[in-house]
Amino acid sequence: MKIALVGYGKMGREIEQIALSRGHEIVSIIDVNNEADFESEAFKSAAVAIEFTSPHSALNNFRRCFAAGVPVVAGTTGWLEHMAEVKQACEKEGKTFFYASNFSLGVNIFFALNNYLAKIMNQYPDYDVKMEEVHHIHKLDAPSGTAITLAEGVLENIDRKSAWMLETAESETDLPIHCIRQGEVPGIHEIIYESEVDTISIKHDAKSRKGFALGAVVAAEFTAGKKGFLGMGDMLKF
Repeated sequence: MKIALVGYGKMGREIEQIALSRGHEIVSIIDVNNEADFESEAFKSAAVAIEFTSPHSALNNFRRCFAAGVPVVAGTTGWLEHMAEVKQACEKEGKTFFYASNFSLGVNIFFALNNYLAKIMNQYPDYDVKMEEVHHIHKLDAPSGTAITLAEGVLENIDRKSAWMLETAESETDLPIHCIRQGEVPGIHEIIYESEVDTISIKHDAKSRKGFALGAVVAAEFTAGKKGFLGMGDMLKF
């Protein structure tokens, strides 16, 4: 399969190696220095583009991929206020877009575990809940997209919580998310339930970027030839 890469940082390079190892061809690599290549025949020949860039450039990258007729697998977070525009392009213009806040299989299992635990803890109001996430110093958005997905899972299942807040809860109905940026940490997420007598927590600790990169390539394989707005729920069976 012909794949284009949009963004050639550490994730882009990891994705390139995994894609090549799975027998795919990288036909175009676009980074900040060659954005004109969105209009190249090489880019337009791609069955799918995998996009990992930055929050401020993501939406324009999606628009340029759509203009070239290339489906998008997007791993950039921090741009979700523009999601309605992307969904409209899929629904009304026949574009193809696959989004996940995290492509790791382990993290998506963790999402399911988080939802299940939250349903149980809804019955036990003596436990308060908070979250912590740790990422490398290069990450521009806080909280992470993964943390937001986890928070949404808690809010959907625990009636006594109504909104997430960055760092500090302003009321008992808030879910605080503490964000740490240090070193080259790929990603750590922990949900903590605490009462006067004990603490219950679940935690996912990524060892490297490889799990994210592999998931993005598998998502590209899934997306090729499809139409519409897609996500991990469409691809995974659990």
